[in-house]
Amino acid sequence: MLKNMNMFNWWSMTFFFSSMVMMILSMKMLLFKKTIMMEWEMMKINSSEMYFTILIDWMSLMFMSTVMMISSMILLYSSNYMGSNKNEQKRFYILMNLFILSMMLMIMSPNLISIMLGWDGLGLVSYCLVIFYSSKKSYNAGMITCMTNRLGDIGILISISWMMSYGSWHFIFYKEMMKEEMIYMLILSCFTKSAQMPFYSWLPEAMSAPTPISALVHSSTLVTAGVYLAMRFLSKTNMNYLLMMSIFTTMMASMCANYEFDLKKIIALSTLSQLGMMMSSIFLGMKEMSFLHLLTHATFKSLLFMCAGIMIFFNNNNQDIRNLSMINKTLPMTSSCFSISTLALCGMPFMSGFYSKDTIMENMSSNSTNMLSFLMMYTSLGLTMTYSTRTIYFLMMKQSKTKMKMKIKKIEKMKNSMIILAILSVSLGSLLMWTMNLNMKLPIITEKIKNYPIFMILMGMWMGVESFSFKKYIMSKSIQSMNSKMWNMTSLMFKWQKNTFTISFKFKKLLNNEWGEFYGASGTSTMLFLMSKNMMLSKNKTFLMSILIWMMMLM
Repeated sequence: MLKNMNMFNWWSMTFFFSSMVMMILSMKMLLFKKTIMMEWEMMKINSSEMYFTILIDWMSLMFMSTVMMISSMILLYSSNYMGSNKNEQKRFYILMNLFILSMMLMIMSPNLISIMLGWDGLGLVSYCLVIFYSSKKSYNAGMITCMTNRLGDIGILISISWMMSYGSWHFIFYKEMMKEEMIYMLILSCFTKSAQMPFYSWLPEAMSAPTPISALVHSSTLVTAGVYLAMRFLSKTNMNYLLMMSIFTTMMASMCANYEFDLKKIIALSTLSQLGMMMSSIFLGMKEMSFLHLLTHATFKSLLFMCAGIMIFFNNNNQDIRNLSMINKTLPMTSSCFSISTLALCGMPFMSGFYSKDTIMENMSSNSTNMLSFLMMYTSLGLTMTYSTRTIYFLMMKQSKTKMKMKIKKIEKMKNSMIILAILSVSLGSLLMWTMNLNMKLPIITEKIKNYPIFMILMGMWMGVESFSFKKYIMSKSIQSMNSKMWNMTSLMFKWQKNTFTISFKFKKLLNNEWGEFYGASGTSTMLFLMSKNMMLSKNKTFLMSILIWMMMLM
């Protein structure tokens, strides 16, 4: 039986049972409040000892269980999606396994050295996955992804060298004694990996990867690595400016998604919006609620990518939502799962996204936040419903003038993976709410504030329906071009990078070659030779005076 089994199915079953075991262990550790920490000494540098460390507690096991479950479903999905080319299939599941291994290393590490192993592994393997199709567009997107992530690695590298003075790289023990500058270095790493402002340009570009890769890498694992690191290891510091940056990211992504027509980019921008919400809840001190939203978001967002992948696959790789019309007639199962995941994303009552988003909004309302943050968070909540309504209208309600030729292929395995994720998208929020005991922390708020999230969701739905009536006001060329370019931040970053490259290229000789030659041994010997030559050719008085000074110095 195992010989005839496809490698995708084999790895999928392995990850599925691993996920079940990890979830049971996580529940047990949460119940008995246990933590396991294992260390292996690798080497000693002066007074600093380098250990390979593994931290296993309920949070790391629950996150690993979610990653394993989604990986299992995506590998099952990929067995139909990735075609019949055996070389491509082999390369795909090897890269996926490497990616999951790097993610496990990052999740279980309380030590900066072992975090760096997983962190760099995520960046390098994600580059290989983004350039999987080997086209010019994917190469450019892969380079943007890799370079932005490498920029964030600087923060961890500086922190590693800085922590030499502490005598250990066990970051989890020293987080209360950290200097504020070091915490900002780590926040820089978290912001680049989780695509927060101003480093968010790489996430929509990375959508040139295959859809199963987008479902795993750019929805539930790679982009949440920065959120997880911030959740586990950040201590108290001045978070007001960082909170505003995260809320601006949420607001910008929600607004830009209303002007986008590429289906995968719309889902990428919604991921960006939810990452901003997770980060802002961490900066408000709600780490457990942010973790709950991270887990629920991972399930419904991967399902959303899967449904989008099937729609694109069956419509000859067309990603424009204006051409993907009346999908509910041709693909009823896929459109049902798409609707379930979209409702969970918007925070519709009693879906999985409702429990995490509603809890975050209620606790934020009872927290001491300023009015601007309060208004922007609730506006972004309404805008999420607006672009979701717009997407569903284009995909399932609007009649298209052009008809696409549908491919005919059996997708039984795709259906199985989507059904399991659809069940999790409905039930996971309430299950985690009961197990994590977050429902015991009840904020005291008024009835009006309690009804604000539902009111904003309904208002967003109405705005999504009515947005087609007043195109002249909100769809003018200037507003559309600004939002399609993500508030021109991409062009600003490009200009900054171009100017930096031009300046460095101009001063390359001065900084690299001639600087060392001029001030080094060669330059010193040349200068001494010229001085002696000038003195020899000058008048005898100068020469005699120099000899006398030299003799006096010897005496």
